Amino acid sequence: MSNELDVKELADRYIAQWNESDPAARSAAIRELWAEDGVQVLVDPPQEIRQAAAGLAFAVPPLEVRGHAAMDARVTRAYEMFVAPGEHVFEAAAEVCVLLPNVVGVRWSMTSTSSGEAVGGGLDVLALDDDGRIRADYQFIGAS
Repeated sequence: MSNELDVKELADRYIAQWNESDPAARSAAIRELWAEDGVQVLVDPPQEIRQAAAGLAFAVPPLEVRGHAAMDARVTRAYEMFVAPGEHVFEAAAEVCVLLPNVVGVRWSMTSTSSGEAVGGGLDVLALDDDGRIRADYQFIGAS
């Protein structure tokens, strides 16, 4: 998937899933966008998880969800926490870039609806299957 229009449309759909208010439409978007066994990996977990792991002498664990049901729960929870209260919306922070064949980078921001300023963001590196669906998403929160 190296066609500029195709990757932009993919990135737009990827970001839209996080803002979708209708649970049925959100689930349908996930099923269309993600491979059935697709995985999202939060590469650098939040500090409290890192500290808890270190306190138990464990290496910092990556957090991951796999499959449509788990991804639906993940996206729904992010929607409930950040978008549903009306305080934030997820937006593209830059043009999507093709990193390798079937690998794209999507920079995003969580923007305040009151000020329009980015209050968070990151980079998602999406590996696509041969059908153009996401098979792996490596999410880096706070990446600039």
